Amino acid sequence: MVTQEQESPNRPDNTAFTQQRLPAWQPMLSAGIVIPGFVLIGLAFIGIGVALFVTSQNTQVLEMDYTGVDNGSPCSKCIIPGVRNCVCKLTFSIDSLFKGPVFFYYGLSNYFQNYRRYGVSKDDNQLSGDLDYFETPSDTCSPYEYENNKPIVPCGSVANSMFNDTFKLYRLVSGREQLVPFDGKGIAWWTDYNIKYRNPSVTPLKNAFNGTTKPTFWSKPAYELDTSDPSNNGFVNQDFLVWMRRAALPNFRKLYRRITGDGYEEGLPAGNYSLQISYNYPVHDFDGRKKVVFSNVSWMGGKNDFLGIAYLVVGSMCIAMSIVMLIVYAKFRFPEEE
Repeated sequence: MVTQEQESPNRPDNTAFTQQRLPAWQPMLSAGIVIPGFVLIGLAFIGIGVALFVTSQNTQVLEMDYTGVDNGSPCSKCIIPGVRNCVCKLTFSIDSLFKGPVFFYYGLSNYFQNYRRYGVSKDDNQLSGDLDYFETPSDTCSPYEYENNKPIVPCGSVANSMFNDTFKLYRLVSGREQLVPFDGKGIAWWTDYNIKYRNPSVTPLKNAFNGTTKPTFWSKPAYELDTSDPSNNGFVNQDFLVWMRRAALPNFRKLYRRITGDGYEEGLPAGNYSLQISYNYPVHDFDGRKKVVFSNVSWMGGKNDFLGIAYLVVGSMCIAMSIVMLIVYAKFRFPEEE
C-alpha cells in the first residue's frame, strides 16, 4: 500500500492554479439571451444566404456534352471502332453577352482520379527533374514503368492517362469563321508550376530524355508538349500540371483555357459559335462522359447554389427554433415570486 509520505513528493503545490480553484465566469443562459441570439444568428445567415444565392444565379454557365453516344450528336462518328484522328464540331448560339473573363473547361464523368492505386502511380522524384529516376523509375509507377525495356518518362498511371482532346473555338462574323483566341498561361496552380514540378537542368531538354520512352498512350514525348514556349514545355506544361492535380470526385471539370484578350476582354459577344474538337480521349469502356463548359466567375467563385441554400436553410431553422422557444417560454415559464 502506498503511504501518504510516499505520495506527497509528487503532489502539486496547494495553490489556486494547481488545484484548479481559480475564479471563473460561467454565462447564465436565460430565455432573454438565447431567443434573441437565435434570431440574430438566423437573420445573419439568411442575409449571407441571399447574397450567395443571388450571386450564384448571376453566374453564367454553358455546358455541352460531346461524348457522342446520344442520337444526333455531331461526335457520334468519332466513337465508331477503328476511327482515328477524328474531328467533330459543336455549334451553339449565345443570345446576350457572356460576361468575361470567360473560363473554358473540359469535364469528365464517372472517372475516379481519387482511386488510391491510381493516385500513387507516379514518381515525384522523376517529376522534380532528378535524372537518376529517369533511368530507374519508382516501383509505384507499375504497370507503366518500362516499355520495350526502356524506362517511361513520366511514368505511372496518372501521367499515362493525361487528357488529350484539343479544342478550337470559332465565332461566325459576316458569314466567316473567326478564331477566338485562347489563353493557356497561368491555368495551373502556382505551387505546381514553380515548386513541385521541375524540368531537368539539361539543354536542350530533349537530351535529358535520351534512352527513355514516352508514356504508352501519349502521341508525343514530354519535351514536345509545347516546343514553341520553353517555359510551357516538359513537366511544367500547363495542361500536364492541370491533369496531374487529381480530382476528389468522380464527376469533375478541369480548366483548359481562358478567353480574355483581342476583342474579348468583356466576354463572348452574342452570336453564333462553333467548337472544333479533336476527339482522342476514350471514355466508353468505363461508361464515362465528356463535356465542355464555358463559365465566368464572381467574388465567391464559380456557380454554386448549394452554399447559398445551406445558409438559407440554417438561418430559417434558427428563426423557427427561436419562435418555438418563445412559445414554450411564454406558456410554461414559472410565475415570478412576489
